[in-house]
Amino acid sequence: MPSPQSPDSRFAKSALRDQVMAGRKRRPLEAAARFSSSVAEVALAWQPVRDAATVTAYVSVGSEPGTGLLLDALVAAGKRVLLPVVVAGLDLDWAVYTGRSGLAPAVRGLLEPTGPRLGKDAIAQADVVLVPGAAVSADGTRLGQGGGCYDRALPRITAGTPVAVLLYDDEVGLAVPSDPHDVRVGFALTAGGVRALA
Repeated sequence: MPSPQSPDSRFAKSALRDQVMAGRKRRPLEAAARFSSSVAEVALAWQPVRDAATVTAYVSVGSEPGTGLLLDALVAAGKRVLLPVVVAGLDLDWAVYTGRSGLAPAVRGLLEPTGPRLGKDAIAQADVVLVPGAAVSADGTRLGQGGGCYDRALPRITAGTPVAVLLYDDEVGLAVPSDPHDVRVGFALTAGGVRALA
């Protein structure tokens, strides 16, 4: 379970999150649509995804970089796609993505799969883990939405599994404040390509 943040870190993360979200809301709709198409192509060309049998992803909401085309492209490529389901304590369970008709509104404005729950440890079955975020630093410190869901879930992945945060290009390489409980990611996946993070 994530440990408490210092007040300074909480304030700095909140300020950066607000800045990024304001930028997303100003982004033209055409740019968001181009991202959705391009990121699907980039993901499917990335060797870890090409080799993967199971990929975890998520359903984007609001001004998040769009994942709708990506989810369908992964399924069309024969991948088993696991999506998160928020459970008690802001932890994540998982269920298989079966298409848009298999999604339903859930907590925090999310869309979640309605199929059978596979358990919190199902993330360990993934060959590639794709996660949401607001920004990421050059060293892989990811800024999330502040709930800590992925900081709880990511320690359950199998060692060596590639973890990539999906972002707009200008959200990569920002100065993201870090706390001891933050779980770093290894890659940033954008419409412009995949960037390894140190």
